[in-house]
Amino acid sequence: MSLKCGIVGLPNVGKSTLFNCVSSGKAQSANFPFCTIEPNLGSTNVPDKRLEVLADMCKPKSVVPATVDIVDIAGLVKGASHGEGLGNQFLANIRETDAILHVLRCFDDENVVHVDGNVDPVRDKEVVDMELQIKDLETVESRLAKATKQATTGGDKEARKLVELLKRYKEALEQGKSCRTVEPANEEEAAMAKDLYLLTNKPVMYVCNVDDASAVNGNRYVDAVREAVKDENAEILVISAKTESEIAEMDSYEDRQMFLEEMGLEESGVVRLIQGAYHLLGLQTFFTAGADECRAWTIHKGDKAPKAAGVIHTDFEKGFIRAEVIKYEDYVTLGSESAARAAGKLATEGKEYVVQDGDIMHFLFNV
Repeated sequence: MSLKCGIVGLPNVGKSTLFNCVSSGKAQSANFPFCTIEPNLGSTNVPDKRLEVLADMCKPKSVVPATVDIVDIAGLVKGASHGEGLGNQFLANIRETDAILHVLRCFDDENVVHVDGNVDPVRDKEVVDMELQIKDLETVESRLAKATKQATTGGDKEARKLVELLKRYKEALEQGKSCRTVEPANEEEAAMAKDLYLLTNKPVMYVCNVDDASAVNGNRYVDAVREAVKDENAEILVISAKTESEIAEMDSYEDRQMFLEEMGLEESGVVRLIQGAYHLLGLQTFFTAGADECRAWTIHKGDKAPKAAGVIHTDFEKGFIRAEVIKYEDYVTLGSESAARAAGKLATEGKEYVVQDGDIMHFLFNV
C-alpha cells in the first residue's frame, strides 16, 4: 500500500531539514527560497515496538516494518495559485499526496531569512491556506457548472447529489474555510468528496518547527498556532528540526536515547512525526509472525479480513475462506501461536470480521 504525506510550507521553514531526518532521501537544505524545486521522495519505516517484540520471540529470518512515503515539496509563496514562484508545480505536487504535513516556522534566528521579513506562523499558515483554497474554489466552480448542467438537462440523480456537496464546498471556500471543515452527510458523499481530489480536503498536521529550548513545551508561536487551528480538527506536532538533524547523525541507539533524556524528551520528534503521519492517513497495522518472517502490514481502519488478505496478495482476497486471528497481547502473554491455539485464544473469523490494530493473522484461501 503506497501512501504519501507531503511536507509543505513557505520557503526556509525547515521542510527539507525535516525531510532529511525522517526519510531515506537526502534533500538539499540551504538558506534561500526555492532550494527545493523538484519534489524529493523518500520512504521511511513506521516505528513499532510490537514488531520488535514479535521478532525477539520468533527469531525470524527477516523482519519487515510498515512504511510511509514522505514527499518534500518546493516552498509556496503568496500568489502561487496564479503561478507565482513555483505555484502550479507546487499545487500539482500536493494534489498527488494523501495527507499534508504543514511545517510552520516557530523560532527566531536572524541568520535564517524569512520570505516575509519576520516570524509569524499564523500568517504563514494563512498564506498557504489561501492559495490552496483559491485553487480549490476554481476546481469546485468548474465541477459545479458541469454537474448543474447534467442535473438540470439530463436529470442525472447522481449529479444532483454532487451539486449539493459542491455548493457546500463553495460556501465554505468563499468564507475562507478549507474543504475539510465540510462534513460529508453520508458514505456516498464521502466517496464523491474523495473523487474531487480537493487540496484543502486532505487531512493535515501542523508541524511547529521550534528552537532547541522549546522542543518540550513549545513557545508563544506554538500557542498562537494552537489558537488559530482549534476549530480545524487538525493535529499539531512540536518538533525541533535542528535537534532532529543532530540525532539523525548519531550512530548508536544509546547515544540517541541519552541525548533525548538530556533534552527532556521520551522519544524523538521524528518518531512522533512518522507515527502521527501514519495515523493521519487513517492507517493501522496487522502482523504476520513466524520463523521465516515477522512483518507489519498496512491497512485502513475499518478494513475487513478479505481486504487485509489482499494487501499480502490479491489471490488471498479473491479466494478468501477464513482468517485465524490472535490478539497481540495474547500472543505475547502466551509466547507462541501453538500456545495461543491450545489456550483457545486463536479465533476463526469470516469475511465480515473488521481487523483490529495489532492483530496477528493467518489467512486460508483457495483460488
